[in-house]
Amino acid sequence: MQSPIQSTEKPLLQFDRPLAIVGGGTVDAGLLHDLVARDIALIGADGGGNAIGAAGLVPEAILGDLDSLENRATWEKCTRVIHIPEQITTDFQKALYSTAAPVTLALGMTGKRLDHTLAALGALLEVAPHRHVLLVDETDVALAVSGPFAFDAAAKERVSVHPLVPIVFERTRGLFYPMNDLLLDPAGRLGTSNEGTGGRVEIVPRDNTPWLLILGRERLWDLVEACAKAG
Repeated sequence: MQSPIQSTEKPLLQFDRPLAIVGGGTVDAGLLHDLVARDIALIGADGGGNAIGAAGLVPEAILGDLDSLENRATWEKCTRVIHIPEQITTDFQKALYSTAAPVTLALGMTGKRLDHTLAALGALLEVAPHRHVLLVDETDVALAVSGPFAFDAAAKERVSVHPLVPIVFERTRGLFYPMNDLLLDPAGRLGTSNEGTGGRVEIVPRDNTPWLLILGRERLWDLVEACAKAG
């Protein structure tokens, strides 16, 4: 049976500009203001609405099962509040299947609770083949990739490649530790803390199995731009 996150039904909320989904984990209020200044749409995934409100901002919508949202009646006076009662998926998954955008950032989906972090990684595995989603925390940005990806990296810049499921990388270019015909497995060999050699990096898996590219958070806007160009 097809899960709700894989539904072919038209999403409730469609955006023609980048979107940020905010969850109930640790969220940098300064980054939220930066997103708004860059005309990135904000929506709260249940308790993520609390974080947006604490930053003095109003999201374009708040959705989820709403068991963690504070002051729901007040929010309903100033934005769209969408109650999705099903308990098959997490609030992050609900936000993903209820929206469409050219690029999606996800804040507050990692940290605090390990089960929520693992659930967020599982959600990325589902959506990576058809959607650009970046997990953002205090330190890193993780882009879910399906297929090859290329970008520029400085010499000795940390470049981590994390397998969401077993995946073979056919070839790489621009990495200190090449990954040619290399099997990575979340229960085995990982691609943590590789480094750029300076210049263009190309990472080419054998097929379209999803994987994670993890860079420092200072590379967030570079990755957003790269995803926007990729379409």
